[in-house]
This record gives sequence, structure tokens and C-alpha cells, in this order.
Amino acid sequence: MELKDAMLELIRRATTDLSPDVENAIQQAYDREDEGTPAKSVFGTIRENIALAREASTPICQDTGSVIIYIDFPVGEPETKYKEAAEWAAAEATKLQYLRPNAVDPITGKNSGNNVGTNAPYLHFHQWDKDETRVRLMLKGGGSENVGAQYKLPDSVLHAGRDLKGVKKVVIDAVQKAQGQGCAPGVVGIGIGGDRVTSYALSKEQFFRKLGEKSTNPDLAKLEEELYEDLNKLGIGPMGFGGKTTCLGVFAGVQHRHPATFYVAISYTCWAYRRKQMTIKGSEVTYD
Repeated sequence: MELKDAMLELIRRATTDLSPDVENAIQQAYDREDEGTPAKSVFGTIRENIALAREASTPICQDTGSVIIYIDFPVGEPETKYKEAAEWAAAEATKLQYLRPNAVDPITGKNSGNNVGTNAPYLHFHQWDKDETRVRLMLKGGGSENVGAQYKLPDSVLHAGRDLKGVKKVVIDAVQKAQGQGCAPGVVGIGIGGDRVTSYALSKEQFFRKLGEKSTNPDLAKLEEELYEDLNKLGIGPMGFGGKTTCLGVFAGVQHRHPATFYVAISYTCWAYRRKQMTIKGSEVTYD
């Protein structure tokens, strides 16, 4: 399979076929809700939507999101071939209606019409000492992106200090303020440390992890577990209708910071948690 066709298939899978870990989490949420409640009804509709999208190979959501691609490739290979393939695949996927045109020039207000523009798709390249290429794709919806937040610790209003207790307070505050916007239930990605840019980047990169996957850092694993429990006690529920499930999962990452700063970035993704990856080794392509 040619690289550009493999990229197109990756996009098709991401936008039409929800990953098993996410679908299982939604099924569990459905099972937890009481019969006859709005939450139960919402989750029932979501389950039907997932099945119909897969069967018809049509987008799970009308907002097919921004196209974000992380590419790890062998040392010495040119970035240009991956960039050209990604841009072709984004344009072709738009033509085939797997993607909605979502690339707008902020100055002119003009939509490019094919999801290709400045930093669209957004591509992150990394060379590694392997003889294979890994391509990770995320389709990030605009509604969920709007409820992301960044905090600078200490925060006197929330009484949040420069520690994991402070991190926990600001994450709960961000989800509480979202109040079901961004198409809850969602997944929360947390970036601790770094500067304003890298804390957000780290928070969003957490979305490449699978639900149920714990941090290898025991302190962060404990934070993730505690936040998952506390966020689901907020009672916001799916789409803000109330219920037992406000959050499907929590992922946290950490990086070193400047002594004068302590940023915590919170990225939020909706229940249509769309991310896929493919591995290319020689002429073989595998999808996950």
C-alpha cells in the first residue's frame, strides 16, 4: 500500500470506527446509569451512533475535528514525503466526506475547503533508531477544545499550591466550569510543568494513551485514579444532563519546569475520542 493511501485509511478508521477501549468505557457507563434517566437515554443514543457510523463508514460526529498527526520515522528519511502524504490524505478524506472542512484562515475567515493550510494538518516529526514508521493520528473536536484550560500555580482563588494537591484542585475546577460542554463525558489530559506552550502540548499528547492505561509514575497514577473518582462525583453526566459518568478517563504527564513557573494545562476531548495509529515496516502496514 502506498504511503498516501495508508494515511487516508488511517483517517477513515479514526473518523468512523471508535476504538475498542473507548467503546467499552461507554458501554460500562451505559450499564451504570439508572433506567429511565436522561443519562441512560443519552448513552443509548451514543451507542447507536457508534454502531451506525461503523456500519456505514461515516463520521461518528459532524465535527470531524482538527487533524493532528505525530510521526516517528527512521533516521535519515525525508520529512517531506510524510508531509505530502498527510496533506493529500486530508484533502482526499475531505472530498470523500470522512472529514468536514475545518481549516479556516483566522485573518480572512476563508475556509481552505480541504483541511489543508498553515499548520493544517498539524504534523509533529520525530526521528528514531528503528526500521519502522509509527503514525499516530488524533481528530480533535472544536467544542471539546474550547473547554480546555491552563492554570498558573499557586492559584490564590482556588487555594491551589505548587504540588499535586494543587494540580488536583485546578483540574476539578476546569471540568466543573465546563458543565457538560464539549460533549461530555470526556477524557481529561493533564500537562504538568514546562512553559505555556509545552504544558498544553504534553496535555494533548496524553490522548494517545488507551483508557485503563496507568501512568508509570506512581504519584501520577494515584492522581489519575483519584481525579477519575472525584470528577465522576460531580454529577454533571453526559451532555450535562446529570448522571454517574462525567469523565471516561484521566491521563497525566509531567515535565521539568522553570523555577519561576508552575503551569498546569488541561485538555479535554469529547466522548467521540478519535485516535488511531499505524505502523509501517517495509511494505506491511498494521493499524491499531
